[in-house]
Amino acid sequence: MFKRHALIAGLGVILVGALAAAGWAQGSAGNYPDHPIRVIVSVPAGGGVDTITRLVTAKMQSILGQPMVVENRAGVGGSVAADYVFHQSPDGYTLLASQPSPITTNPLLYKSLNYDPTQLLPIVIMSHVPNVVLVRKDFPAKTVQELIAYAKANPGKINYASQGIGTTSHLTAELFQKITGTKMNHIPYKGTAPAVNDILAGNVDLFFNELASSIQLHKSGRARILAVTVKQRVAALPDIPTLEEAGVSGCDSDTWHALTAPPKTPAEIVAKLNAAANKALADPDLLARFTQLSIAPGGGSPADASAFVKSETARWGAVIKEAGIKPE
Repeated sequence: MFKRHALIAGLGVILVGALAAAGWAQGSAGNYPDHPIRVIVSVPAGGGVDTITRLVTAKMQSILGQPMVVENRAGVGGSVAADYVFHQSPDGYTLLASQPSPITTNPLLYKSLNYDPTQLLPIVIMSHVPNVVLVRKDFPAKTVQELIAYAKANPGKINYASQGIGTTSHLTAELFQKITGTKMNHIPYKGTAPAVNDILAGNVDLFFNELASSIQLHKSGRARILAVTVKQRVAALPDIPTLEEAGVSGCDSDTWHALTAPPKTPAEIVAKLNAAANKALADPDLLARFTQLSIAPGGGSPADASAFVKSETARWGAVIKEAGIKPE
């Protein structure tokens, strides 16, 4: 009899504890956020992800009622930041803002990652930025077809820049080479800024770069855009053809930027962040700034973001395998 009463009492304590924990979790999500949120950016200050994150979070924080503090943790193709966020508490107070690679293909590129990007929880795709074929101002080719002809006549002599191994700029160049039957020499950098600097200095020939950080270089004559790598011409550069129009079919590429949360972050918190992000992305001032930078707003549900990330992982994973890029 004593043992039965003891067992019942013990079960009662466990049940009360479980109910209390559930109530705490609901209360925690209900009061979220009640202190500042850290947003870890996967690139150095001044890069495309950094700029977009600061614009979006500045609007989100007024909606959420708490500061969103942006911190930069660059390195290993964005994996330093992703690894850090992956191991933080799933309470919604530490988030990741990144380009595609750290949340998609980096496991195919680096041997010793200590995180699983498939377990990071997509909150929202913040933006889409068309990529362009950017060449140094004195590069001999004036069109994409001239570029292809030059590359075929000089195999391995064109040096192309990227933001790092496995970044969109690198994989776009690999896809371009596969489609056109050309061979170029890869020069990886640690982000957009140093790659752009070497294009301007004439140290590299070509860069499949984001439109937002290329357009003023083109307009000022410091570098030249030969084509955009999306399906339609962009309004800001009506005279610049798409790669499709230039005779290169199937080399579609844009750079997108995502906000993600650590594994096991409660769905209620993800939903609250998603709602704030969508409201921010509909803000007229933000949209006007995006238009100035030739950036398309993202948005949609967490499920939309998750499906998009999975499809991009599959698409660019295939490019990595076909190109024979080996993990480092």
